[in-house]
Amino acid sequence: MSDLYEVSAEWAASAHCDAPTYRRMYEESVNDPETFWGREAGRLSWAKPPTRIKRTTYSGDVSIRWFEDGELNVSVNCIDRHLATRGDQTAIIWESDDPGISRHITYLELSEQVNKLANVFKGLGVGKGDRVAVYMPMIPELPVAMLACARIGAVHSVIFGGFSPDSIIDRVNDGEAKVIVTADGGYRKGAAAPLKPNVDV
Repeated sequence: MSDLYEVSAEWAASAHCDAPTYRRMYEESVNDPETFWGREAGRLSWAKPPTRIKRTTYSGDVSIRWFEDGELNVSVNCIDRHLATRGDQTAIIWESDDPGISRHITYLELSEQVNKLANVFKGLGVGKGDRVAVYMPMIPELPVAMLACARIGAVHSVIFGGFSPDSIIDRVNDGEAKVIVTADGGYRKGAAAPLKPNVDV
């Protein structure tokens, strides 16, 4: 049995990048990183475009900085910049532990959910730099919570769903979380796993 699989002609024709193009891009990224990454950064939506691509210092304290004076919002780049041309297209495909259950969420639906939750966070007093603990199962609402945090400048901290209440308390306190986002429960390895009771302490 081989670990190599032939790519069909149909897949190859729809590829974003063929092997020669990839090699050329890689060489440019190594030989002229500022030009290469400056051009790639132009594909993003910047609130404030960077004026300097890369700054490195190798003497004393080593420092490597990219796009240091640029400002962008991850949530805007993941969602908003796609709305005009891809709003009705699928942004997230979620499949549950049960192979028969799945959801497709479009960019427009994702935008609505993220903005709604971001406004809930703001209503709870969460702002730029505040921490939000996210203690949820692997459901679409998890990335919604993460993107809602990014939208308002809050910092999300995902807490593993298998932790004990004491471990959750430690992480919430260490991160000084202002809000905890959770769900009643989820499924892990085919069994129901309660979550909310672990934060109701």
